[in-house]
Amino acid sequence: MFLGTHTPKLDEKGRLILPAKYRDELSEGLVITRFQERCLAIWPRAVFVEVAQTVRSASSSQQHVRDYQRMLASGASDETPDKQGRVTIPPHLRAYAGLEKDCVVVGAINRVEVWDAAAWEQYSAEKESAFAELNDTVFPGI
Repeated sequence: MFLGTHTPKLDEKGRLILPAKYRDELSEGLVITRFQERCLAIWPRAVFVEVAQTVRSASSSQQHVRDYQRMLASGASDETPDKQGRVTIPPHLRAYAGLEKDCVVVGAINRVEVWDAAAWEQYSAEKESAFAELNDTVFPGI
């Protein structure tokens, strides 16, 4: 499970140092892809396979399903962290998420999200006030 917020920087080669607490779960390989709100999602390879199976099982006769399948798969990059826990974020994904140097890495239960630091700050500030209200609406009883 991925939890917490971290603030690594991209190096000049577009590599991100994964937080130490995430490295074991991602050491066997990962998939980086574009995600909602113009962030990136990093999935352990096995979890991404499960996500892809769910996405594949949806009826591709529906336009919005095809759109989602295309956007998720076309941006995906299969990566393996190096011995220092660094992972290269391909240029097309860095451009999609607006990543240049300062990043925020957020644990999001079953995935890691990578945000441009300014974009995360704005998103977090906007969503904070609604957070308490979402609990009863989205997950009653928690």
